[in-house]
Amino acid sequence: MANLFDELLWRGLVYDATDGVADLLSKERVTVYSGFDPTASSLHVGHLLPALMLARLQRQGHSPIAIIGGGTGMIGDPSGKSLERVLLSNEEVEQNVAGIRGQLERFLDFDASSNPARFVNNADWLGTIDILTFLRDVGKHFTVNYLLQKESVSRRLESEEGISYTEFSYLLLQSFDFLKLFDEHNCVLQVGGSDQWGNITAGIDLIRKVRAKKAHGLVWPLMMTPSGAKFGKTEAGAVWLDSERTRPFRFYQFWLNTEDADAVTYLKSFTFLDRRAIDELDASMKSSPETREAQRALAREVTKTVHGAEQVSRVEHASALLFAEDITSLPVEDVLAVFDDVPSTELDVSELGANGIGVVDLLTRVKLAPSKSEARRLVQSGGVYVNNRRAADPQARLMQEHAIGGRLFLLRKGQKQNHLVRLTPLVRLT
Repeated sequence: MANLFDELLWRGLVYDATDGVADLLSKERVTVYSGFDPTASSLHVGHLLPALMLARLQRQGHSPIAIIGGGTGMIGDPSGKSLERVLLSNEEVEQNVAGIRGQLERFLDFDASSNPARFVNNADWLGTIDILTFLRDVGKHFTVNYLLQKESVSRRLESEEGISYTEFSYLLLQSFDFLKLFDEHNCVLQVGGSDQWGNITAGIDLIRKVRAKKAHGLVWPLMMTPSGAKFGKTEAGAVWLDSERTRPFRFYQFWLNTEDADAVTYLKSFTFLDRRAIDELDASMKSSPETREAQRALAREVTKTVHGAEQVSRVEHASALLFAEDITSLPVEDVLAVFDDVPSTELDVSELGANGIGVVDLLTRVKLAPSKSEARRLVQSGGVYVNNRRAADPQARLMQEHAIGGRLFLLRKGQKQNHLVRLTPLVRLT
């Protein structure tokens, strides 16, 4: 454990920390917690840093607590938000809590013999305390002036929308969480993103005032995309850890598409690869950036952590399909995994008739070409591919036996514009 804090520094995971954290992590085995808001039934890649931070600390002998905000999630954290969140019902929060617990089990060992992870829900205590008791035992320790100085509050006060009393009270609730975990589990360290620093230090102050004890906090820098957007948000929406919301292939591709400038940073933050391995990947990227070895290692490691080694094998096999000359013999499920997010058109198999459907007619039907004359020109110029093979004859006709598994045609215009044609009903060839 002696070099843990230095490793966190090297990985870029220390933005700020209270005095004494380095010694605490090197000399003691401590209990540490981080929070997760149950705003959805799945975590997304923006939650990976807190999950992986708890996992790193557990691997070094510390005891992690993942606290789910079943109580605070009913209110919403104003940190980093310009608008108040939509309040969730009790039923929605309970459903989301169940989904998140299962995902955290991929990162944390809840059955470890010496330092098992814990999963707690702050609704268990926040849902039972009455308002008068809370104001007397907690609220009296925070002046309004103190709360107004917190960035999460001051920013919202400067906005047109302002901040409701509901969200204004969030900092007190999170501070009470820290006190509760300190009392019941001897938890002395809270970790989170840098936008949580105000909430964390408020909890530290509360523990000092009511227990005359010292607690600590450590925060990492907020991860942003090159465009300045919050990490994990794409044009298609959030990148989820739930394989039904974001398929493993798309998850893998998200990391594979990392810009060169961010690849090493992400390797340090989101993988457990050691310094030597990451330095070698850094050197490879500088000498041969076209191979994208750093990005491939990043995609492989994060996908393995989240979805397992078997899914990595399937995804990498599916990725090779993008460059295969002939994909007609491949399983339909693998092809769909690769192209599940491309536009598609259903075509009744009866429309193929005895003589199939003309490639020009099909291009026009799915609107890859605005007219038959333009479709014919595209084929003649070599700009059309069917199942990854160039279509050279504008008179060619496609039969069901030409389809992948008798069910799919993959059309491509140029190098990037793909379109799936799904034959219905699903009549299999004999």
